[in-house]
Amino acid sequence: MEAWVFITVAAALAQTFRFMLQKQLKLAGLSTGGATFARFVFSAPLVVILVWCYSGVSGQGIPSMPGRFWVFAMAGGAAQILATMCVVAIFSHRNFAVGITFKKTEVVMTAIVSFLILGEGVGLVGGAAIGLGLAGVLLLSDQPASTGRFATRIFNRAAGLGLASGMFFAVSAVGYRGASLALESGDTALRAGTTLAVVTSCQTLALAAWLAWHERGQITQVFCAWRVAGLVGLASMIGSFCWFSAFTLQNVAYVNALGQIELIFSIAVSMLFFHEKISRREYGGIALLTLGILVLILFL
Repeated sequence: MEAWVFITVAAALAQTFRFMLQKQLKLAGLSTGGATFARFVFSAPLVVILVWCYSGVSGQGIPSMPGRFWVFAMAGGAAQILATMCVVAIFSHRNFAVGITFKKTEVVMTAIVSFLILGEGVGLVGGAAIGLGLAGVLLLSDQPASTGRFATRIFNRAAGLGLASGMFFAVSAVGYRGASLALESGDTALRAGTTLAVVTSCQTLALAAWLAWHERGQITQVFCAWRVAGLVGLASMIGSFCWFSAFTLQNVAYVNALGQIELIFSIAVSMLFFHEKISRREYGGIALLTLGILVLILFL
């Protein structure tokens, strides 16, 4: 298998762990913005230090950053903040595994956004895998105890948050790939790391300003919960670096499609850590998504 496959699986594992910790922060009383801020404030300094060290050890200078880089990086960073807030908000409506699954609408949306902005399309097999994933998401978006027509039941607040997070994550992924490709020097690790360092630093400053203005006290609560919040930052750094590296190596639509393996990890977390039950219909939706993953891995 190619390197981007293993890197994507590692990214999905780290991201599942990070969302699990963020849910704990949310349950502990932090707001959606506070739990999101924890992701950036503890990871940004680590990323900057690691990129600086890697640049020195590898003998490569930090790449110059043209205007095109900043446009893609800032658009991706802003979209990622909004996407993460949507996912954290989902946890108030549905269980962990299904909340993460709603986020997977990004796979379909990424293919569209990537084609429109970067001109990168998907093949027949990739399209089939994405279609299976979409079917799984629609099945999972139905409320467990709801009545009435299916077409009306899927339009609920949780589904809306999931769709919003999917769109924002799609814009974010395409933005990050565009930013990494805009750098004219450096190997994959340096370009991905430089993009990540710039984005996370700007995200930390922007979200800190927002919380100080609209949610006073949340920044203090994040630092008071430093044991869990610090792990959120560490998991975020590992996951983000892997995602950025994969985006640099491969079409973002394929990376996000394979990233649906996160569902397998999230089911384990949902059952083992949060003791939440998964319904038969939800298992059916997850099975469709898993089938899409297998099609992508075996036939792409």
